[in-house]
Parts: sequence; structure tokens; C-alpha cells
Amino acid sequence: MTDSSALDLVHASPAQVRAALLDLICTAAYKEGDFVLSSGQQSAYYINGKQVTLHAQGALMTGRVLLAMLPEHTVGVGGLTLGADPIVTAVSVVGAYAGRWVTPLIVRKQAKGHGTQAYIEGPALPEGSPVVVLEDVVTTGQSALQAIERLRSAGYRVEQVISLVDRQQGGAELYAQAGLEFEAVYQITQIQARWRELQSSAE
Repeated sequence: MTDSSALDLVHASPAQVRAALLDLICTAAYKEGDFVLSSGQQSAYYINGKQVTLHAQGALMTGRVLLAMLPEHTVGVGGLTLGADPIVTAVSVVGAYAGRWVTPLIVRKQAKGHGTQAYIEGPALPEGSPVVVLEDVVTTGQSALQAIERLRSAGYRVEQVISLVDRQQGGAELYAQAGLEFEAVYQITQIQARWRELQSSAE
């Protein structure tokens, strides 16, 4: 197992960071059992991405990995609250330390009930600005589509979704039908294989 607490995450290679992030997902976020997903589907496993993205080292690793995957012209990253909130923040902060300025945008599920009554929180960008939508876990893909609709309504250009994990349950196909590019850091099969390895080594 890669020990993220002992790894110099600032200077570690991209491969080392990806390996450490995978192990953290397996140990902190992945569970097997009987679960009902937000989509209403039954599942024999569950991934609570916030156990990683709200983890100090996890946030740093997430920021490094996703920042490296963004197209060079990206000026903003956004996503639907609550899952995307720590992710877009981590990417923005890691980007600032790397001298790359990426604006974080948080998309509300409902418009703010007071003040500006806005759907999107974060600094306003010029119309037509390229924004990438980020997710922790993609299942059906509906959350990202909701965020994309709001961001496009605000005048931003959104053509890509990047997720930490793809559960391979229809999200990628939905994005393809919508003409969106999609990338995931890990497929669920990778996480399950590594989880089993870690379980075996702990016995």
C-alpha cells in the first residue's frame, strides 16, 4: 500500500500520486454491502467520495491528478453541489500553487432563495469561457448534466466531464450521446481489484 501520509505529495511523481489516491479511495471510500444509491438503484458496493476529497492528503492528491487532466485552455471548473464542492476547490488551490489559475464554480441544485437568487457560486467569468465539469463518482451521469445545463445557461462553454471514479453504469454512454468528452481517473474495476489486494494483504 502507498502511504499517502509519508509521501511528499507536493513533489511526488504523477504515478506515485495516482497510486496513493487509489489506495486512499480503497481504504476510506469504498465499502461492500447492501446500499441504495442516489439514483434509486440497489448496489452491492458504495463509494463515498467525500471521505477522500474532504481528506487533507486526499484533496491535495485529487487536485494534482485532476489539474493535470484539464485541457490547457480551461479557465474554470464546476460541478453540482455537494459532491463537486471540495473537488473544484482543490483543483483551484493546487492550480494556484502551480501558477495556473482555474476558477472554481459551484452549481446549486436550486437557486439561492435570497440576494441574487443565483444558481452558480464563484467569480463570474467572461461569456464563452471554457469550463470543465468535475465529479467524484459517476453512475448514471445525470448530476453532471444538470451542472452543465446551468453553466451553459450562464454563458460558459462546457464540453467535458472528468470524474475520479466511473462506476460504469451508463454515465459514459449518456455523455457520449450528449456530445461530451468524458474521462475518469479510475474505473470501478480498478478500485475493486486494488481493494481485494489490500484486503488480502491485511489478512
